[in-house]
Amino acid sequence: MSLLLTRRRAAAAVLTAALLVPLAACGNDDSGTAKDKDKGTAGDSGTASGAPQADLTVLAASSLTDVFKEAGAAYEKANPGTKVTFSFAGSQELAAQVKQGAPADALVTADTKTMDGLSGDTGKPTVIAKNRLVIATGEGNPEKVENLKDLADPKLKVVLAAPEVPVGRYSQQILDAQKIEVKPVSQEPNVRAVLSKVELGEADAGLVYKTDAATATDKVDAIEIPDAENAIASYPAATLKASKHSEAAAAFVAWLSTPEAQKILQGAGFQQP
Repeated sequence: MSLLLTRRRAAAAVLTAALLVPLAACGNDDSGTAKDKDKGTAGDSGTASGAPQADLTVLAASSLTDVFKEAGAAYEKANPGTKVTFSFAGSQELAAQVKQGAPADALVTADTKTMDGLSGDTGKPTVIAKNRLVIATGEGNPEKVENLKDLADPKLKVVLAAPEVPVGRYSQQILDAQKIEVKPVSQEPNVRAVLSKVELGEADAGLVYKTDAATATDKVDAIEIPDAENAIASYPAATLKASKHSEAAAAFVAWLSTPEAQKILQGAGFQQP
């Protein structure tokens, strides 16, 4: 009887083990499914849209200040768990920061020349928007500025961006093309500084991007410059090779060319790339 009992117990153990194998397999499948379902939620490496989560720092041209704040908020909403922090300055200042090893993940400049000079530090750039120049004057245009030639009037206080700044180069380019000599009362480090001088009444006129003038319609007037006399500013965006979040940075740069981002940019007055 003892031997028979032992054999029965052994058989029962074998049967139990056989039944547990498929149950264990089902448990693994359930675990895998749950893991797949959780992919892209907070605590994982991805977001609901598939972009990796990260705290990104983006160096961007001053003329993108207002529109990028809106774009950054839209990107964060679409990618929970990701935070985008912008550092705005003149493109030449941004280039210097990159060369000095400032911790950042992506770069957007207001000209291709500055970006091309950083080819060893960036990924392949993509132009995400374009812009044009206008003459900014005080509200109501008290000095009755009508065109570029009027800026040569020695009685007029004109302010321009410094020649090493993209908008400064564009300004000099269009003035030279029309053989107009302007002696500015100051040369500013970025386009927002030019606009500020006009807003505060410290200058009668200045050359700025159309989109910048549009941010201060209650303080300045924008005098259009004909296309034949104007310059087109291109805004390239690229990842930085020193980024610690290369995949997330690439996802953000790619997003800037999507219909959602383009709608925001064009809503602020930027042109299609």
